[in-house]
Amino acid sequence: MKMTTSLLLTALALAWSCRPAPSPGKAEVAEQARREIRQAEAAFAAMAEAQGVPAAFLAFAADSAVLNRNNRIIRGKAAIQSYFGQSPLREVSLKWAPEFVEAAAAGDMGYTYGPYQFSAIDTAGQKIEAEGVFHTVWQKQADGTWKYVYD
Repeated sequence: MKMTTSLLLTALALAWSCRPAPSPGKAEVAEQARREIRQAEAAFAAMAEAQGVPAAFLAFAADSAVLNRNNRIIRGKAAIQSYFGQSPLREVSLKWAPEFVEAAAAGDMGYTYGPYQFSAIDTAGQKIEAEGVFHTVWQKQADGTWKYVYD
């Protein structure tokens, strides 16, 4: 009887140790997504400062991205490129940082918001300045990167 009990306990312990690792819970998945989105937002802002606003907005746009500018919807990367290509502004500066980041429990969508500061020189040589609150919706892409789908 002792031998049978020992064998049974050993078999149960072995079976227990060979089980697959538990998958992360929804809270852990969402927390990981929030970290990734915060990193993507920081890289987006850094690229805008280093390489210019148009380059950053193209690089971080999903193929189906939508921009809302001056009560006008700009759909898709080609339209976004055209929008920035037509801008007569010079010395454009756009700085922002998220105050809040949220992600879906599935870890595939999220959004950010926070303050932004904008400045540029218009065609008359006048400096334009604006500040406000940005809102960006992010989607995890098939390759694991995060791209904005709405800004």
